Amino acid sequence: MKFTRNFSKTLLVHATISTLIVIPLLAAQSREASTDTPKQDVHGVAAANMDTSFKPGDDFFQYANGAWIKGTEIPPDRSRISVFSALADLSNKRTAGLIEEAAKANAPAGSNVRKIAELYNSYMDEGAIEAKGLAPLRQHLDAIAAIHDKRELARALGESLRSDVDALNNTNFHTPNLFGLWVAPGFNDFEHYDAYLLQGGLQLPDREYYLADSDRMRDIRTKYRAHISNMLKLAGFTDTDVRAGQVFELEHAIAEKHISLAESEDIHKANNTWKQADFVAKAPGLDWAEYFRGADLASQASFIVWQPTAFTGESALVASTSLDTWKDWLAFHLIEAYANVLPKAFNDERFAFFGKVLTGTLEQRPRWQRGVDLVNGLLGDAVGQIYAQRYFPPAAKADAQAMVTNIISVFRKRIDALTWMDPKTKAEAQAKLTTLYVGIGYPETWRGYSAYDVKADDIFGNIWRGSLFDYHRDVARLGFPVDRKEWSMTPQTVNAVNLPLQNALNFPAAILQPPFYDPQAPAAANYGAIGSVIGHEISHTFDTEGSAFDSKGRVRNWWTPEDLAHFEASTAKLAAQYDTYKPFPDIAVNGKQTLGENIADVAGLSAAYDGYHASLAGKTAPTQDGFTGDQQFFIAFGQNYASRGREAALRQQVMTDPHSPAQFRAATVRNIDAWYSAFNVQAGEKLYLAPSDRVKIW
Repeated sequence: MKFTRNFSKTLLVHATISTLIVIPLLAAQSREASTDTPKQDVHGVAAANMDTSFKPGDDFFQYANGAWIKGTEIPPDRSRISVFSALADLSNKRTAGLIEEAAKANAPAGSNVRKIAELYNSYMDEGAIEAKGLAPLRQHLDAIAAIHDKRELARALGESLRSDVDALNNTNFHTPNLFGLWVAPGFNDFEHYDAYLLQGGLQLPDREYYLADSDRMRDIRTKYRAHISNMLKLAGFTDTDVRAGQVFELEHAIAEKHISLAESEDIHKANNTWKQADFVAKAPGLDWAEYFRGADLASQASFIVWQPTAFTGESALVASTSLDTWKDWLAFHLIEAYANVLPKAFNDERFAFFGKVLTGTLEQRPRWQRGVDLVNGLLGDAVGQIYAQRYFPPAAKADAQAMVTNIISVFRKRIDALTWMDPKTKAEAQAKLTTLYVGIGYPETWRGYSAYDVKADDIFGNIWRGSLFDYHRDVARLGFPVDRKEWSMTPQTVNAVNLPLQNALNFPAAILQPPFYDPQAPAAANYGAIGSVIGHEISHTFDTEGSAFDSKGRVRNWWTPEDLAHFEASTAKLAAQYDTYKPFPDIAVNGKQTLGENIADVAGLSAAYDGYHASLAGKTAPTQDGFTGDQQFFIAFGQNYASRGREAALRQQVMTDPHSPAQFRAATVRNIDAWYSAFNVQAGEKLYLAPSDRVKIW
């Protein structure tokens, strides 16, 4: 699930030499099967989903969701299922309907509606894909084969650079390209877009898949080598076992140069400005001038290098590793990226490893669903504009805005009430709330697609050109003024996001409906569900990353030394709490890696609770199914995390996601005093924390 800077992560996005393909291996999550409209049989907490044989103080996750967990099977095309699946499925079904309408509209050539139809139809035409075989890929494989020296290699590596990472908004640190570009407001010039470069080069989800010394990881690595060989063989390569071994060893060496996700999340270590000449001195081995020419960045004077040691190490590998191995690495990454739009054998082989082995998913999702994901990835705003008009009425926007305003108001009061914070620091925190931009439902300005050429019978080219369109759009923005109201999500996305460099929040239309928000539900349920999501995103403004930015989105220390020391001690206490959580006997949650999200969960739930009580205006909350208002509030929060997942997928989440697994997010309640009184939780119960051990940050 999301709520990270975005609220949850549900898709794997893979990109390589010149592409961006959305591969839905990790499905979003569900409370019920999707229908054309959300089911609303129950307005408020779903008592039928609970298992009251569990004491709330022993296992709040099972108490709130136990019956749902017992009665829910994971579909064979999913790696996990939870409350998000119903809305994600509904959003996909609605989007598919909009695409069908676009296909029948016979819209003018070049219009957004025509592009939507032609992109989707070209993806769905499996017969044409089979008939073309390897032909669309061949010219690019030939170009790789024609590389004669390391200078030409550097140029090709530069041509593969894409804007496919996002360190702070969507918290995506992974790219299979050698490096990844993120264009965002500058750390040091917050009024203009700057270029951030991040480590890359791995196909597997994280460095630990190459380095961890366990039987399971060794087995995955063995199967990954076989997968590399199989993909190369399908593409007509010879000696594929030998080539696969060399490609794997190169990726293993790259993994050794990477820094961990937990380290990457420390922005104080990420603010490293390198001029072009610095790359030659600090990261010798790669012909950087040729790399930047290939990337169309020769005129960019400087970059913010997020993980300097990785750049030094990876550049050295360009020099020390044979040219032939690098060429095979490029070819394999290219084949991997386009497997979904190559003949079926490629797609099946890719899913056999990345789906079945890595996540435990038994079957691929239907092609139409993958097609919707693709269209959303490449024409998201074009679809989103139609989606918002159709499915997000003005009344829904007004209701959501009122709830946001209320929770921001109570957050102000919570800041004022802090006994440990200096008035000067409080004033800076309040200034962040004053200038916070909150986008509800859909953006104020839609992205244009006039420069994106979509052809009816060319899915390979459509994706190739789409990735270049996105990349060139981002490169063209470098040095220009920042649009602080720009969105990073589409209206049809079931998620929410905090954008620290813009001091902004986005709440897409698709999440602002049942079961998160239901206008017919009691306030307790709405504040416990969508209210805690809103509180979560507001709280990111003051988590370990957000707290480093001031009201203008500028990196600046606005804390007194004493206040900062108190804040860091409190967050360290929360990290230590999550370090004790073990979803499996041999693997624990990384409290540092998940700290920002855990802070937002604790602070957001606290703020939502205060907002709920403020909404009552002194009145007594109505009961529902025998539950008091406070009980409904906390149960609704717990039911946000109704979830089941396959073991392989959950293990991958623990290793690669800044969010804690669902059962531990539900356990956030143990830090909230009101939860104890609501359910009469007593010492000796498993979730009980002594008052002094409950973490209170905001």
